[in-house]
Amino acid sequence: MATENTPAANEDALYIQSLIERSRAAQQQIENYTQEQIDELITAMVWAVAKPGVAEKIAQFTLDETQLGNYDGKFLKIFRKTRAALYDIIDDKSVGVIEEDAERNLVKIVKPVGVIGALTPCTNPEATPVIKAISSVKGRNSIIIAPHPRSKLTNKMICDLMREAIKACGAPEDLVISIDTPSMERTAELMKQCDRILATGGAPMVKSAYSSGTPALGVGAGNAVITVDDTADLDEAAEKIRISKTLDLAASCSSDNAVVAFASIKDALLEKLQAQGGYLCNEEEKARLQAIIWEDGHIAARIVAQPAPVLADMAGINLPDGKSFLIVPEVGAGPDYPFSGEKMSVVMAFYTVKDIDEAIAQVNAIQAYQGMGHSCGIYSYNDDNIMKYAMETKTSRVMVNQPQAPSNSGNLWNGMRQTFSLGCGSWGGNATNNNITWQDLVNITWVSRPLAKTKELPADEVLFASAIAKLGE
Repeated sequence: MATENTPAANEDALYIQSLIERSRAAQQQIENYTQEQIDELITAMVWAVAKPGVAEKIAQFTLDETQLGNYDGKFLKIFRKTRAALYDIIDDKSVGVIEEDAERNLVKIVKPVGVIGALTPCTNPEATPVIKAISSVKGRNSIIIAPHPRSKLTNKMICDLMREAIKACGAPEDLVISIDTPSMERTAELMKQCDRILATGGAPMVKSAYSSGTPALGVGAGNAVITVDDTADLDEAAEKIRISKTLDLAASCSSDNAVVAFASIKDALLEKLQAQGGYLCNEEEKARLQAIIWEDGHIAARIVAQPAPVLADMAGINLPDGKSFLIVPEVGAGPDYPFSGEKMSVVMAFYTVKDIDEAIAQVNAIQAYQGMGHSCGIYSYNDDNIMKYAMETKTSRVMVNQPQAPSNSGNLWNGMRQTFSLGCGSWGGNATNNNITWQDLVNITWVSRPLAKTKELPADEVLFASAIAKLGE
C-alpha cells in the first residue's frame, strides 16, 4: 500500500489529478446546457446500457466477473431499474429557476456542483454506475466512478457504453470517466480531489468518504427487518418476503435479514414461507450455518450472494430440492446473536413477538446492533399498527406490504425516489435520510426580494404567552 509522499502515492495523485482535469473540462462544457439538452443526454445514457441485447450481455458479464448474485437479479437491475430511475427524474426541472415562493418572495436557482466522485460496490455494479451517472449529469455535473476491484471490468463496460452515447449526442464523453484500475489509494485520491463524494459500499468506504475533507454523501449499513402482524395477508407476505430475500441472492443491503412475526400467526406464516421455498433450520443446522457465515466476527466473502444449495453444501445441510432460502429461529439481538445482524446471503432470522409493542422493541434492538436508520417493513392492514411502527422505529424508510429489497430504493409501485444510495440519517452516521438522487448533487442559489409588507413581531404577551403563563412576567 502506497504511503503519503512516496513515488507510488505521488503517481496515484497525479493520475487522479489528470482525470479531474478532464472531467472538469467536460463539466464546464455543459454548464449552460438547456433542460432539453440535459434530458437528451441522460436518456441516451440509459438506452445505451439498457436496450434489449445489451442489457442481457451486461447481466451475464457482471455475473461472470463478480460471481455474486444471479442472472435474473442482474438483468432486472440493468434493464428495469435503470429505466425506472430515468423515468423518475426525466420530468424534473434541474436547470435555471426550479422554484418560486410567492409568499416569502424567494426564487431558487439550481447550479451544478462540479465533479462528482462516485464509489460503487461489487454487489450492485450493473445499475449503480448508471443511476449515479444520470443523477450527476441531470444536475449538469460530471462524474468519475471508482468501482470495487471485483467489478472493475463491468464498470468499464458500462461507462464506455455511456461515454459513446454522450459523444453521439455531441457532448464531451468525459462527463463519465471510469477508474479502470482501481485501488484504495486511487479511490482515496479521488475523494480528496473531487467536489462532492457519492459513496455506496461498506462501512469502511463510507467512513473514508466522510473523513476525506470533501463534502460527502454516504449511506449506512443495511439490515432490513420485516414485521408481520395479525392483520397481514399471509400469502402476500410470504410471497413478497421470498421475492425480497432471494432477489439477486441477497446481494442488496435491503434484503430481508430478519422477520418478526406475531405469535398468533407465527406457525401459519412459517408454513407459507416454507411453501415459498424457505427451509426451516434446526439448532444443529443453525450452528453449522453460523460457522460458515462468519469468520473472526466478519462475514466470509465466500458465502456472499450465493445460492441456498451452495450454502447448504458448505454447512453440511441436506437441503431438499426447491428450497431457495434458509430460515433460522432467533430470540435475541447483538454480538451474542450474530444472526440478528446483516448476513448478505439468503439466510433469514425469524423472531416471534406478542404484539406491535414487542415487535417495535425487537426491531429497534436488532437495528441498534446493525442497520439503524436504513429501513424496515411491515405487512399489516391495521393503520394504527403501521403508524405506531413508523413513529417508534429508528428508521428512514418503512415499506408497507411491499417486498423490501426492490421497494425502498424506489419502484414503479411506490413513490420513493429511484436510487441505489440510501441515506440513513444520524442513526446510520449519515448527513441525510434521503433516497439520494440528482437533487443532492446540486447547489441552490436563493434570490430574496423584500416582502410587499414587512413582517411585524407580535407583542410579548402574544409571542411568549405560554412561557409567561408558566414562568410569570
